[in-house]
Amino acid sequence: MVVRTIHVTRHAFRASYTLNSVTGEYHTNSPSPTGIPSDPPLASYGVQQSHELAEALTRLDPGIDHVYSSPFYRCLQTVQPAIERLGSGVKARLDNGIGEWYGAAHFDHPSPAPPAVLSSLFPSCIDETYEPSIIPPRSGETIEQLHDRVAQALTHIIARADAENPSSDDSILLCTHAATLIAISRALTGDMPSDPNEDDFLAPTAGLTRFIRKQISTEGQEKGPPLEWKGGKGVAGGWTCVLNGNCNHLAGGAERSWGFKDAEL
Repeated sequence: MVVRTIHVTRHAFRASYTLNSVTGEYHTNSPSPTGIPSDPPLASYGVQQSHELAEALTRLDPGIDHVYSSPFYRCLQTVQPAIERLGSGVKARLDNGIGEWYGAAHFDHPSPAPPAVLSSLFPSCIDETYEPSIIPPRSGETIEQLHDRVAQALTHIIARADAENPSSDDSILLCTHAATLIAISRALTGDMPSDPNEDDFLAPTAGLTRFIRKQISTEGQEKGPPLEWKGGKGVAGGWTCVLNGNCNHLAGGAERSWGFKDAEL
């Protein structure tokens, strides 16, 4: 397929966790099914949001052809209702390249659960043949490194999707986290502000952001770093944002929006 439309959503309202920045230990009062403290499930309200999101996604025209998800539990839990309703063999492709952002630290951050564990928790929802684009360093990343990691991941994801069936125009969904969603939006459009704390792209829980492709580009390959994407160029030919953090499908509207100014580095 040739990807013409990309929808991006942030996971729904999750249970909370805390980090001791001195010891590097994470803690949550809502134990995760994966057993990883920094990998909490959705709160009950977030489960409601996931079903509202699924309703919106199943009404899209053209519909979703493929789903790519961060391998953290809350993201898979967010897209599970949509995957079950979309049918037609649609499954989540787990990609660490669009996974959570952890700031650079003197300790190792937790990794997500292995695909085999996630497959047991989400039966029939995961494409077990998919290989992730990139694995972020466990020691974390700077904001600049996050953006470059995401640009590389998007180059990989789009190139592979384009090669699957170049005779058709398709639409994909990415489910990720707040910081990563903002970085994805900047890498697709090529609009990187001089101050990364700028509130340019919105990241509410279970919101929807949509991008339309400007042109089909043969630049950049599935392997290796992407070409320069800043200055309005964007990855894979560049993309126009036509919907920014829309929450009209959610009964509670936009909630828990986040920006880099909120990061604790």
